[in-house]
Amino acid sequence: MATSFLLFQAAAVTSLIGMTLGWRGVMTKYSGFYDLPTAWSNVFWGILVGGVYASVSHNFILVPYLGMVQNQDAAVVNPINLLFVCLVASVAAHLLLRRERVRSGSSQPTSGWALGLAIGAMVGMLHLYRVYEITETVFSFRLIITVLGFAIFAPRTEALICCFHGHLMLEGKRWGAVLRTTFWRCAYLVMFAFAVVDPLAWVFIVPFSLLINRRANEWIWDSIPSEGKKRLRKMWARQIREGRLVPEPAEQIN
Repeated sequence: MATSFLLFQAAAVTSLIGMTLGWRGVMTKYSGFYDLPTAWSNVFWGILVGGVYASVSHNFILVPYLGMVQNQDAAVVNPINLLFVCLVASVAAHLLLRRERVRSGSSQPTSGWALGLAIGAMVGMLHLYRVYEITETVFSFRLIITVLGFAIFAPRTEALICCFHGHLMLEGKRWGAVLRTTFWRCAYLVMFAFAVVDPLAWVFIVPFSLLINRRANEWIWDSIPSEGKKRLRKMWARQIREGRLVPEPAEQIN
């Protein structure tokens, strides 16, 4: 389709756009009511951890799967590799979210969202690189669906996983959070590999992601201090009166 450098640049730009959309969708809504510097530091760590996670999952999960699909060799994805890669990623996320600066402000869910966006962007970037590499033409509806899917949902699904991880940590479920998020990472990593070769995968990924996305507001809301919740309600009420905000069901209840 093009040179490797151009393909990598296209994949990187697409993933960064998706990461930006994920930030604007949730983090801007609660801007000023969470620890923004800590969230940004987790974006940095997410890029580092996500780069390693994406590279390892690419080499041990995606490449063997593509080889099996294309009948180039007899490689089969080893479930032990899948479990190990996702477990290490969950442990790394747990260690980052249990740092003192994160726990002191009870900002595990918001920090988890920022961390997950960066990790997911790195994962989506390498998957998109493979998509661009195996696609023969840019004038393809299938390519458009696949690119939009990875750009929007690769960062968001990982953000949901890490946000959920932080929420469980607030509830005192520490290593139980690691096991639960490991399961979800395994599921999404398998579906992302499937999505590289067949857009049908998005039929399973998108509805479930949108369903869980509704819970993210609740997880982040629980991490905001009581005084912050009062001020946030007043701000939303004022914006509703001025016609600048359409109330969501969660806001009406809380």
